[in-house]
Amino acid sequence: MSKRVIFALGGNAILTKDASAQAQQRALQDTAEKLAGYVKNNPETQLVITHGNGPQVGNLLLQGALGSTADNPAMPLDTVVAMTQGQIGYWMADALDQALPEHHAAAMATRAVVDQDDPAFQQPTKPIGMFYQEAELTDLKQQHPDWAFKEDAGRGFRRVVPSPKPINIVEAQAVEDLVNSGAILIAGGGGGVPVVKTEHGYTGVEAVIDKDFTAAKLAEVVEADELVILTAVDMAYLHFGKPDEQALHEITVAQAKQYVADGEFAAGSMKPKIEALISFVERTGKQAVMTSLDNIADYQENQRATIVVPD
Repeated sequence: MSKRVIFALGGNAILTKDASAQAQQRALQDTAEKLAGYVKNNPETQLVITHGNGPQVGNLLLQGALGSTADNPAMPLDTVVAMTQGQIGYWMADALDQALPEHHAAAMATRAVVDQDDPAFQQPTKPIGMFYQEAELTDLKQQHPDWAFKEDAGRGFRRVVPSPKPINIVEAQAVEDLVNSGAILIAGGGGGVPVVKTEHGYTGVEAVIDKDFTAAKLAEVVEADELVILTAVDMAYLHFGKPDEQALHEITVAQAKQYVADGEFAAGSMKPKIEALISFVERTGKQAVMTSLDNIADYQENQRATIVVPD
């Protein structure tokens, strides 16, 4: 019986310093080759992939703002999330078809239902777009008075937007059907288009859902055997960046919750990843993994990963 694994890729694994379509396609070809290495080491594994879109959303919003006119207005945030799902899904499906020709990749535009009363709408934390230096913030705030900025892991400042938690996937049945067909499915890109349910159907909202939480929700929908969150580092650390930092290898849900409560992980960065791992393990009783894309083919042997297991 095959093992079904959800992979959650960060948006920064797609966008390099070169924001051109060609550069992002090349980055995704490299990503697909690394995922193919994992599949070759684990031939009975079926992949379901979701991805971040923070850099791409921010850049599209900036392009829209710079070129906006009364006759050709910029698109709202929920629509821009859908646009990035399309572009990244298209590029990723092409790259996976080349790297794993014996499989078939399919990309699906996905809506994620959120609660319109989620407190996240009052506290924007999700970084999107490019990095800015502190000296640039004054001009940016004058140009975009409704934007909020936060420092991001010592790399500069980025715009932050609300990041509510997903409570359901609108296309859940279609997701399940496609996965059961044996396809490599790319879904929930950018966390899914954020929508709220109303008496008239679904309505988009101005937010970007953290893709790690949507990955955990998708993992429930498709009854995944494992959730793997891929990020820039091989594993999480206690006291990160300090002389006494300590790598976290295998930890229980209870330990992970305590570390979150102790403030060990940065909001909008490592914290949502650990919380998504906890959510998956609690709901399924199965393990969840966080490691880097570069390490994905070898983490089971070198143990350079953070693995959350049931208590």
